[in-house]
Amino acid sequence: MPVKVLMPALSPTMTEGTLAKWHVKEGDTVESGDVIAEIETDKATMEVEAVDEGKIGKILVAEGSEGVAVNEVIALLLEEDEDESALDGADTSAAGAAPAAEAPSEPASSSAPAQSDAPSKASPAPAAPVSGGDRIKASPLARRIAANDGVDLASVTGSGPRGRIVKRDVEAAKSAKPAAESASAEKAAPSAPAAAAAQAASGWNPDLTGLPEYEEIPNSGMRKTIARRLTESKQQVPHFYLTVDCELDNLLATRKQLNEKAGDGVKISVNDFVIRAVSLALKKVPAANSIWTDKATLQCKKQDISVAVAIDGGLITPVVRDAGSKGLAEISSEMKALAGKARDGKLMPEDYQGGTFSVSNLGMFGIKEFSAIINPPQGCILAVGAGEQRPVVKDGALAIATVMSCTLSVDHRAVDGAVGAQFMAEFKKLIEDPLSMLL
Repeated sequence: MPVKVLMPALSPTMTEGTLAKWHVKEGDTVESGDVIAEIETDKATMEVEAVDEGKIGKILVAEGSEGVAVNEVIALLLEEDEDESALDGADTSAAGAAPAAEAPSEPASSSAPAQSDAPSKASPAPAAPVSGGDRIKASPLARRIAANDGVDLASVTGSGPRGRIVKRDVEAAKSAKPAAESASAEKAAPSAPAAAAAQAASGWNPDLTGLPEYEEIPNSGMRKTIARRLTESKQQVPHFYLTVDCELDNLLATRKQLNEKAGDGVKISVNDFVIRAVSLALKKVPAANSIWTDKATLQCKKQDISVAVAIDGGLITPVVRDAGSKGLAEISSEMKALAGKARDGKLMPEDYQGGTFSVSNLGMFGIKEFSAIINPPQGCILAVGAGEQRPVVKDGALAIATVMSCTLSVDHRAVDGAVGAQFMAEFKKLIEDPLSMLL
């Protein structure tokens, strides 16, 4: 009996993903541990390895398919003593998965995805769309096309897995309309209810009238998640902001000395000092290391620092675990490894999930000062600007110093203004006296 290759759950909260790329084709022989596909989740693109050896007998989910449910069968693997005849009548039902109709789907993007819901070689015979309650099973792309073109999904027959409606089904239903109706001026301008339905189905749908020629760039799962989470954060989290200016001259001198004495491969950055200072300041002001829930405020006992890293198509926040117990060299080494994995798309869920406090540094881009959006469920995020020479007053006289502006965004439900101010005072003290971080 062929071995089912299932859509893996790459994180505890994952319910569906995008099959971004196949690294194998039908007929290829694979061994356990071989990379066979890339799966795009809401956080990152991750490689999937074969857990059995054999020959790829049939690929059931086409490359680029979105909304593939966890535990859905994506391919069939023939074992050593099997040939293609074993594929006839093979069971391709999901193993141990809840019906797809019960799983929440990602809202459709307002931008038209470039990927198509192309039929795989194993497309089943068309079946009536399956729904859970009033919910019709359809891919996000199919929903967007149907909404924009006024196609009633309830009247469309799905040809995707388990009767799911995909792009080709909507396009077929659209082309089946009478030619006169399609050419009608009345159809060119949808009614108010149809326009409202289209906007509701496609999410954020701004007025694009008058725009010059543009290119549509598909919104990845990561991009959609960033948009959703940050919108929720700004709408639901009561932000307030605290800014301090920190003099960096002592830190830069200390950093230079440490790097000169450090071994090969060790190069401590200003950001490493920032992470160390944040973790030590949280130790001194633990109330700033808090997370709000309706039931209770959670005051975290370790300083797990999420650090924003820019990657292609978005950003991700790998976590330096228990940073308060680590020295500068260890933080530097761990941060370099995490940043490299992030840019290569090789972060595992345990590398980026959790985190009690975030740091976002745009100083390397020359940004003087900015305010970051809180990363839920955390209570604070520190935005770090560039160090630059500015005039300062010392002992009543004008002088020049290297100054860095840092702004703390705070969830007022979990952290009060006085607590945020105490944290920033401790952070400033540590940055301006870097030797105290080495004790």
